[in-house]
Amino acid sequence: MHRLLPVLALGAILFTAGCGTESNAVPVAPAPQAAAPIAFNFPDLEGKQRDMSEWSGQVVLVNFWAPWCPPCRKEMPALMELQEKYAGRGLTVVGITIDTQENAQNFADSLGINFPILIGEDGGLELAQTLGNKVGALPYTVVLDRQGRAAYTHRSEITLQQAEQAVLPLL
Repeated sequence: MHRLLPVLALGAILFTAGCGTESNAVPVAPAPQAAAPIAFNFPDLEGKQRDMSEWSGQVVLVNFWAPWCPPCRKEMPALMELQEKYAGRGLTVVGITIDTQENAQNFADSLGINFPILIGEDGGLELAQTLGNKVGALPYTVVLDRQGRAAYTHRSEITLQQAEQAVLPLL
């Protein structure tokens, strides 16, 4: 039980940080020194290393999430619909979970998720912080332009309409 307490405490903190009634959308204008493309490399659900360069030239919506996070679970159908509607126009949704491969796989299988899920664990949290998620909120969404630079961030659950407003001008 003592080992479970820190995990439960972290979950409560992240859940509280990610939930809110106000709008948490934050348009981002990368600073000149931060104008370099975002780079990351994590394994996918099959264990294959996936690199951001794989989606070079595309608009990429990166969603940081965990299967135990209720707002993360709630927004997944909207992200799946976004992927389906706009993949042909150069959009890729990429989910980066901070949980284990097994938990992410079980959740992805239950929904039939149609976009890449990467296993970020602690490295995923570090990347999210680098991209502006200073409080460690989940879910956290970052839209990268075709040059791989952060163009938009959103803390907490994102709706299909909010996601479309963020990606459509970049497509």
